[in-house]
Amino acid sequence: MVIQSLSSMRTVIRNKLYISEQVSIFLDEIDFFAVRSQGPGGQHVNKVNSAIELRFNIASSSLPDALKSRLFAVSDRRLNSSGVIVIKSGIHRSQIRNKDEALNRLADLIRKSAHKPKLRKASRPTKASIRRRLDQKARRSKVKSLRGRPRRNDD
Repeated sequence: MVIQSLSSMRTVIRNKLYISEQVSIFLDEIDFFAVRSQGPGGQHVNKVNSAIELRFNIASSSLPDALKSRLFAVSDRRLNSSGVIVIKSGIHRSQIRNKDEALNRLADLIRKSAHKPKLRKASRPTKASIRRRLDQKARRSKVKSLRGRPRRNDD
């Protein structure tokens, strides 16, 4: 059974959410709860549980250890103190579309944390750039010193 995602090109195939070519999550590791949507909507919004609350426990997941540690280090309000990612989606009227939206957000969060930032190579300024900077500082100092009141020379 192949279900094409409603938005973007992320897919759920045979009960697996594919994050990248190497990383995937079984849907059994993700808990879904139907909750009431917030905001306006009249009588209908008070009767149906169309919003979805997704809960993903990082520690007990099948993700690689390196990715788990990066996810724990992410400073995101959706990650609570017990290491569970909580994502709420209630923007659509359909529960299925909200579930798909929550899965997309989870995939985006994991994908962002999987990206390794480039390490900065320490570099030294060139001698010419140091000289230019010091010349500019000397010129600026001279201009500022000329702004004051003239000093009286007692020779």
